[in-house]
Amino acid sequence: LAEDILHTIASPIFLLLDQISDVRNFGAIIRTAECTGVHAIIVPKTGSAPINSDTVKTSAGAAFNVPIAKVDHLKDAIYYLQASEITIVAATEKGSQTPYEVNLKKGCAIIMGAEDKGISDSILKLSDHKTKLPISGKIGSLNVSVACGVMLYEVLRQRRKNLN
Repeated sequence: LAEDILHTIASPIFLLLDQISDVRNFGAIIRTAECTGVHAIIVPKTGSAPINSDTVKTSAGAAFNVPIAKVDHLKDAIYYLQASEITIVAATEKGSQTPYEVNLKKGCAIIMGAEDKGISDSILKLSDHKTKLPISGKIGSLNVSVACGVMLYEVLRQRRKNLN
């Protein structure tokens, strides 16, 4: 799947989900991915939310429009994408920069982590950029589907700005 996209699209957008377990979060993420032009979602075969009726319903049918690839290990997908000159951007509270400081105009893969523990350390180590969203309130993090929306719309904003 990634190979086909890499050969046909100049600046693809991939979304990698590290252990997202809630089907409604998964559905909401798929919906946002479809609305922002994500070319493919990549999830691990084990430990991820299934695509079931709740996922499809929450995605408003977007689950039928965005290719979803299940892989044995996200690490292998990351290695392959990096070898294909795709920038790997992790959304994490451990980040040292915001997504607004990273060039997302070229091919990129956004990694979003599990609702309870975020992105695993082994996956974080492979990312080219660790970005965090600015938080002003007392709660230290956003829901993963909301954070994913912010990240994907920043990709879209940078790319639209590039067109003007």
